Amino acid sequence: MKTTRSYVFPLICLIASGTAHAVDLKNLPYPTGTPSAEEIIRQVYFVNHFYAYRNFSIVRRGQKEITVLLSRAPGDRPKTETVERHLNNDYDDGIVQSRDLAIFQSGKLRGTGILITDYVDDEKSQSYAIWLPALRKIRRFAEPAHEDAWGGTDFTFGDVVLRKPKDETHALLETTTFTDCLGRMELGDQNVYYLDAVPDASCGPKGREVYVVRSTPKRANWWYDYRDSYVDTKSFADYRTRYFKNGEEIKIIDRDWRGMGLDDPRAQAWGYWYGKVYNTGHETWAIIPPSVVEFNQEVDDELWSERTLRRIKR
Repeated sequence: MKTTRSYVFPLICLIASGTAHAVDLKNLPYPTGTPSAEEIIRQVYFVNHFYAYRNFSIVRRGQKEITVLLSRAPGDRPKTETVERHLNNDYDDGIVQSRDLAIFQSGKLRGTGILITDYVDDEKSQSYAIWLPALRKIRRFAEPAHEDAWGGTDFTFGDVVLRKPKDETHALLETTTFTDCLGRMELGDQNVYYLDAVPDASCGPKGREVYVVRSTPKRANWWYDYRDSYVDTKSFADYRTRYFKNGEEIKIIDRDWRGMGLDDPRAQAWGYWYGKVYNTGHETWAIIPPSVVEFNQEVDDELWSERTLRRIKR
């Protein structure tokens, strides 16, 4: 079981929703005037958890239109996993905040399904139900630790799932112009089977006005001393996060965001995530083709059930 769990949890990075707070982040209004640092980070949380949508999916279309997760150490060929994902935010029973379903389509996790339930109660942990194809059974796991690394990736569970605005203190450093293109994994002449074309580095954020917010963890002796987020002043998409320890930058995460054309500018979707740890040179790149993104579809709530997990084919 430990071996299976070590592969399953690392690959839920694009499919998990976070826990609710005393502040109702799912129904967070768009700010008026200049927001505080705390308000900016709440808006970032709203964007990253897709609360602008009733439901949001990253589907599979054919053999080569699917979300791909690449991870590699320096000098190695990247390891590859593919996944489809379905998120439902359309709950109003006062109990469930959202549900996420992920189905892995290739790699070591092929045929594995994960159903994550997030609750309105701020004190209640998320629940994880995982379909293990080798056993043909569902297993349930507790929430992972914030600092746990995602197996072979460069993200922690806190980075993409569990960290809440209240877990840190926040300070607005400046409002400035983002001057860079985003990072990406350099593959040379290597092809990725599941993609017709590997995306270039995204320069979409270049020239946009951003808030720079410094967030300091409330936990003592944490793996980072603080992190700086570069947040679009209109959409609240966080293009870049830089992590520091003992005065040195130790990790970076870049996120390519795309607007979905809705009235709410916070209705964004990921084009890719790129992460790198500087002392090891290890990289992770999650690529989401635009063609696989769907939202606000008419979907039966039964999709987000353990019955769906049991019907997954390996």
